[in-house]
Amino acid sequence: MRTRALAAWAAAASLVVTSCSADAGDPAAKPSPSESPTSSATSDSPAPDAARPGLDPHDPALDVALSRPVEDRVYPDVGVPGVDALHYQLDLTWAPKTATLNGVETLIFRSTEDAGEFQLDFGSSLTATAVRLDGRQAKFRERGKDLVVQAPVRKDERYTVEVRYRGTPKPVAAPTTRDDFSTIGWQIADTGESWTMQEPFGAYSWYAVNDHPSDKALYDFTLTTRSPWVGVANGRLQSRRQSSGNTVTAWHLDEPAASYLVTVAFGNFKMTRDRSKSGVPLTYWTPRGDASALRSLQVAGDELDWIEDKLGPYPFSSLGLIVVDSNSGMETQTMITLGDTDYTLSPSVVVHEMVHQWYGDQVTPRDWRDVWMNEGMTMYLQMMWDSQHFGIPLKDMLFDVARKADEMRASAGPPANYDPATFGEGNIYYLPAMMWDELRRRIGDKEFWSLVRAWPRSHDDANASYDDITTWWSQKTGLKLGPFFDQWLLGRTSPPFPT
Repeated sequence: MRTRALAAWAAAASLVVTSCSADAGDPAAKPSPSESPTSSATSDSPAPDAARPGLDPHDPALDVALSRPVEDRVYPDVGVPGVDALHYQLDLTWAPKTATLNGVETLIFRSTEDAGEFQLDFGSSLTATAVRLDGRQAKFRERGKDLVVQAPVRKDERYTVEVRYRGTPKPVAAPTTRDDFSTIGWQIADTGESWTMQEPFGAYSWYAVNDHPSDKALYDFTLTTRSPWVGVANGRLQSRRQSSGNTVTAWHLDEPAASYLVTVAFGNFKMTRDRSKSGVPLTYWTPRGDASALRSLQVAGDELDWIEDKLGPYPFSSLGLIVVDSNSGMETQTMITLGDTDYTLSPSVVVHEMVHQWYGDQVTPRDWRDVWMNEGMTMYLQMMWDSQHFGIPLKDMLFDVARKADEMRASAGPPANYDPATFGEGNIYYLPAMMWDELRRRIGDKEFWSLVRAWPRSHDDANASYDDITTWWSQKTGLKLGPFFDQWLLGRTSPPFPT
């Protein structure tokens, strides 16, 4: 996620420290041929179908989503350690005139404990109308932000729960003092268009979920809204059809994602197809008729080439970017969500959110205490990109940060032990960026960048903790880096920054 600019050079570099049913109708449209690598021709045709797991809870294809859910140390009231979500099928219908969401959710999960009942995070503005467990009606109750299913479960057994619900989703308060967002979760514009951004939580504002980064899951979406509007989500577009005046799209996310990295948007969007030089399929979803927003996104291919040179091949099968009526931006997995301001559509923000696909999405913190793992490296690479493209020496940028380092620690806490009320402040972005630069100079460019590339691959589709990453760097370099990391990430004052 982006954050506000910090230093004087930010203005020049645009710096950021940045988550009723339709009838069956016509058959899905056939995919159009692939565009050439340099093409940006517009098309609303879907990509070819990709393999997906079946609805059998014991399908081995679901094993990639097995997780070890934990209770969060920063926000313990959100998340359900007893549930390991494996696959969400979300059939959502959005009625913009009444701001009503109708949902049918099918969740396959593994119970991590023996219990007489289980629960999911579920927004109080939504009403569950029916719940079925393994095909049978189940008793349930809604308790605050929780949906409690009153049925016994056994440890390591897999279950399928279906939840039917409706309501007008309400976003939840964000634990931050930032001025670019104050609520998280489902957002509704004056036009009735809707979108989601939900870091560190807020997915529960629009579906029943284990809303915690330690629980990654696979996703499929079927999205319905009145034409000519369209629903957009993570992954690849599998089909798009018209039915009784509605547009129905199906989306498939083929690698597991944490709930804060899931996105859904409904609006009058136009899709433009593109492809990076390395062959990554790109799609840009912009408000229909907004040529300026489209031009802002079309830098993505070149920027992705630059990032791949630093981090290695893009870790997913496709990449999309969608522009919504927001002042913020979010690294939602494979479908980046960007506000429609000049700042959020700047090249620096686009770079920032794409780097997150490796740092944050491919490898995700086990809980919110370690969000610095996402933002520190992402900020560092963004600063390097800004330095190269705006002609501002990286050293000068870091000196600007160093002058404010202790102020950031005093106001929001150390990066790995921040004040819970100050989520997403500069301390988790800039201070770890300084740390990574210090480590680079200590071990040399060749070893540093080799390890920066290797870390996400070593935890592909997984989670990691403070101990995991700090121990890994010590082992790979052969240095005792524990005190180094502790001083930078847990200290009340910043280490001296070299001149």
